[in-house]
Amino acid sequence: MVHLRILYVTAIAATLASAPAAAATPKPSPAPRPTTVTIHLPTVPLHTEVDVEVNKKGQVVRVKSTKPSKVQSFNFQTYGNALQMWIRRPDGTAQVGLYRVTYDYNPKTQEITRRVSLISAGGSWANDEGAANVMVQMAKKQAAAAAEEERKAEQQQNAKLPSLNEIRGVPTPKPTHAPTLPPR
Repeated sequence: MVHLRILYVTAIAATLASAPAAAATPKPSPAPRPTTVTIHLPTVPLHTEVDVEVNKKGQVVRVKSTKPSKVQSFNFQTYGNALQMWIRRPDGTAQVGLYRVTYDYNPKTQEITRRVSLISAGGSWANDEGAANVMVQMAKKQAAAAAEEERKAEQQQNAKLPSLNEIRGVPTPKPTHAPTLPPR
């Protein structure tokens, strides 16, 4: 009898030792602290030239050519800025033409100066859509295509699911009479 109790206690101890320990509640993480982001601006002057075609509304249609600087991020920013520009006279009218847009970065003031000058008037792109409008239309089409793909994937997934009647084992009950609205 004593041997059975010892054997029983040993078996329980072995079972408890092999059982995974209950997970302790983790300590809460400290509150997030704001991080400082340091931006390292160039220490040398930068110059970029972008030649753009402008339509009759004053919208930039496309970039014809560029003269980049030595800093690629500055080139990307000036290129993107030029594509979104409107070039108009002070009275609000526009002249179709080829324009040069120059960007000059001054490291002492950390400012960028943008200048626009007409290279040549006229062009076959007078009725073309502006580059910014084209980019917005492309983004809308891509978003619609992505939504359609998501809808199709969801439909395919739902097609593989059994019907509610199959899950429940009985058909869905039908109403005993048609609902009626009270008179006014």
